[in-house]
Amino acid sequence: MARPVQYNIYGQTDVKLVKEGPEGYMGEGFYGTKLDQVVGLARKNSIWPLPFATSCCGIEFMATMGSHYDLARFGSERVGFSPRQCDLLMVMGTIAKKMAPVVKQVYLQMAEPRWVLAMGACASSGGIFDTYSVLQGIDQIIPVDVYIPGCPPRPEAVIDGILKVQDLIGKESLRRRNSDKYKQLMESYGIQ
Repeated sequence: MARPVQYNIYGQTDVKLVKEGPEGYMGEGFYGTKLDQVVGLARKNSIWPLPFATSCCGIEFMATMGSHYDLARFGSERVGFSPRQCDLLMVMGTIAKKMAPVVKQVYLQMAEPRWVLAMGACASSGGIFDTYSVLQGIDQIIPVDVYIPGCPPRPEAVIDGILKVQDLIGKESLRRRNSDKYKQLMESYGIQ
């Protein structure tokens, strides 16, 4: 049986994306599954990004948040500018060594669980600025979960990076942040 085609007010076809629920057991009037999967589904579809933009990558992020690319489709429409309310730190652009302690302080002010996305060549590796004053990648001061390459990366790449972060969040165990491996990682960055 063919699905009826729906049109929006502009005459374009509407495609409705329905998220699949976690695996579980369904009965009459109830659904049973694992708590990890439910929490992961809720977290990955309600990311609150904190943009830390210092250069041209910030402009590309603004384009991604605009109506043409619309990052809100992926549950990231509430962009916050207070680290205590956000769970995804998006570092975009060149980070000078004098700015490194500020980035680390912002990261430490974020509540657990928190994730980091390095957007662009400068945040990932220092980019073309191989000088004494530019940090050669933010992974020297804080752990990074996803890198987005490009100088600057296109909005499509930013969306792909957000989807990769969502995959990480959805599959993360609730106990991962309490593991010895995670504690060793934090200690390697001087974070208690």
